[in-house]
Amino acid sequence: MNGSLRRPLELVGIGLTALLAVIMIAFVGLEWLRGYGYAEGLYDQFIIFGQWMDVYLGTNVFSYGFMWRSVATAVLIGIVAPLVGTYLVHREMALIGETLAHTAFAGVAVGLLFTTTTDWDGSLLTAALVVGVLGALGVQWLTERTNTYGDVPIAIMLTGSFAVGTLIISYGRGLSGVNIEEYLFGSAAYVTTGGSQLMAVLSLVVVAIVAVTYKQLLFITFDEQAARVARLNVTWYNTLLIVMTAVVVVGAMQILGVILVAAMLVIPVAAASQISHSFRETLILSILFGQLSVLGGYGIAIHQGLPPGGSIVVAAIIIYLFAIFGSSQSISALSTH
Repeated sequence: MNGSLRRPLELVGIGLTALLAVIMIAFVGLEWLRGYGYAEGLYDQFIIFGQWMDVYLGTNVFSYGFMWRSVATAVLIGIVAPLVGTYLVHREMALIGETLAHTAFAGVAVGLLFTTTTDWDGSLLTAALVVGVLGALGVQWLTERTNTYGDVPIAIMLTGSFAVGTLIISYGRGLSGVNIEEYLFGSAAYVTTGGSQLMAVLSLVVVAIVAVTYKQLLFITFDEQAARVARLNVTWYNTLLIVMTAVVVVGAMQILGVILVAAMLVIPVAAASQISHSFRETLILSILFGQLSVLGGYGIAIHQGLPPGGSIVVAAIIIYLFAIFGSSQSISALSTH
């Protein structure tokens, strides 16, 4: 595509994505504020609009609040997962997403066990978030203080956390209320009001942090040693990146599940890398491809009655294949601008 046309199209795409995200966050906020002032009436307008969508699309799902909640969560995942994933992929840390997903699985297992055996009635996502962040800090600690190869601490945390989660689930198998399948595979109906609110807050925090620390994260991504020489606090920014990954993974678990959550960190970025000419363009295209994957995946899921998690990942892979075939060159130098 001609460069003079490509840039405006990318900007339009990012603008539309931002607008969609604002609308979805507005819905989450209105659902939270229902019963206060005009919030109830505005929330009802979303539902009425959904009824019109059902009429024109021949569906019967958009007139329900849970579907809007699910779509809002997925739209935000389609933004923040590729946003963080762009840094991970270029640092050859794609496996970290899978590792932290398994760590969050252990957190869910701990939360389920406590919910079943005690009077604690807290959110399981909160338990997953706490354990996921602790796991991220553990990975960074192992990386900084061991002399093993770079991916060994990640592999240890991946297998260890999943082992802990499996043991806890096995221990509580006979206890009422211990059910892990929705967390393994994800579900549109599983997204709770609290879960969508948590995803909205986490998304705003992640986007704000990346905006503020963009140059520093870019520096350590392409030349960590030079960043150390320049006296940049590399350990702090590495920790920040891994913690943001844990936060995104926990939020994305609601739709994608533990098994597929890492896909949205990697596949849109891989597709963008095939046709982009700079890191910034990769960042922009990965978000656009992530959003197309979410919307296309939901379209497939609704019309075919399939789970949204698997549909989103399949849509992302299709986009990746198109990017490969549409790439003008198989190998190109990537500008850091």
